[in-house]
Amino acid sequence: MEIRKIMSGSNSNDNNNNNKEEQQFHFVLIHGAGHGGWCWYKIRTLLEAAGHKVTCLDLKCSGIDPTDFNTVFTFADYNQPLTSFISSLPPNHKVIVVGHSAGGKSVTDVIHKFADKVHIAIYVAAIMINIGNSSSTNEYLSKQEMLMHMS
Repeated sequence: MEIRKIMSGSNSNDNNNNNKEEQQFHFVLIHGAGHGGWCWYKIRTLLEAAGHKVTCLDLKCSGIDPTDFNTVFTFADYNQPLTSFISSLPPNHKVIVVGHSAGGKSVTDVIHKFADKVHIAIYVAAIMINIGNSSSTNEYLSKQEMLMHMS
């Protein structure tokens, strides 16, 4: 099934054009730990072929980002390319954020910081933390930051 049909909720195989422009979406694909934006190349190609806009960012020390991992001490530092990108979007521009694995943490961060810019959030076998419960969130973030420095 084509992504256009999935996103519109249509199961029809009717290909007639009613002079109605199909809705196009902007996907922001967020990689997991040990990956970079490159890991989305097949999905990116399919989404772009369907007429959607796709952004695949490299988070700090990931993909082709040249940052030395010894200089990234917090999740905010690591996630900075994504938060900078989302904050630079024009007003009323909404994106679909998709996170895989540890990228789910970045999705959750974006949802809470930029709720007005997120149309849909999708977690693909991804971490989804409970921001509302500050004690469990702080414990989780502390453990993750500790693991990040150990690797």
